[in-house]
Amino acid sequence: MGKIWAISTNKGGVLKTSICSNLSGVLAQKGNKVLIIDTDNQGNILLSFGKNPDECEVTLYDVLVEGAPASDSIVNVYSSTNGSIDVLPANDDMAFFEFDVLTERNKFPEPFKLLKVAAEDLRDKYDYILIDTPPNLGLTQGNVLTYADDILIPFQPENYSMRSLVKILNAIQDFKLKNNQKLNILGVVATLVDQRTTLHSQVLQECRRFCLENDISLLDTVIPRSVRFASSIAYEGLPATLTEKKNPLVSTYFDLLKEIEEGVS
Repeated sequence: MGKIWAISTNKGGVLKTSICSNLSGVLAQKGNKVLIIDTDNQGNILLSFGKNPDECEVTLYDVLVEGAPASDSIVNVYSSTNGSIDVLPANDDMAFFEFDVLTERNKFPEPFKLLKVAAEDLRDKYDYILIDTPPNLGLTQGNVLTYADDILIPFQPENYSMRSLVKILNAIQDFKLKNNQKLNILGVVATLVDQRTTLHSQVLQECRRFCLENDISLLDTVIPRSVRFASSIAYEGLPATLTEKKNPLVSTYFDLLKEIEEGVS
């Protein structure tokens, strides 16, 4: 039975998509069959693999709202002799998901369980399912938290970041009590870090204290600020972990997976 990890926070621009796509590259190279579910209407997961989400005839919206089989929407984006990566894509249609569901409550009596019902059988077909999420705490996020086993929270050490972290953690704990008591936080991972700056060092210290006080793991692995990851997508049409795995910056994602797995075991 596959593991379901959500990469989730209520803040945008903190590398959720980069973590999803690059971790999937590491997992595939270790011989795993991986599925990424993109729940963000920007559709950046497919773009990370050089494909256009607007060309997809069936997307996550069709699966959740129209009842299309999840298997009909899955796109293979990487295959090797070891592992593979598939994507259940999203595009602009997901922008209408919340409105279309919440205005038809007779048709959708359990709106937070749509993803779980539609995709539960995928768990047996993959070793890992990674979920990329939008930067908000609405209905889409609620569906993700109902379906996921574990959550990895990206944290950019900037002004007001702690406020955002506290909000997402409170939302997760509240949602866990009401909808998914098995939900587990894998940890908080610092992203876009420039360790030369005093601000980043100070905010990370504050974050570490907060995590210790609340029994949450702030992972030692830090994802640095770098154009390397965007360049790989732009020029290779693949995440950097599939094109430049020996690069010291890219190796941070291999370290991240190792630390997560050690924490879970």
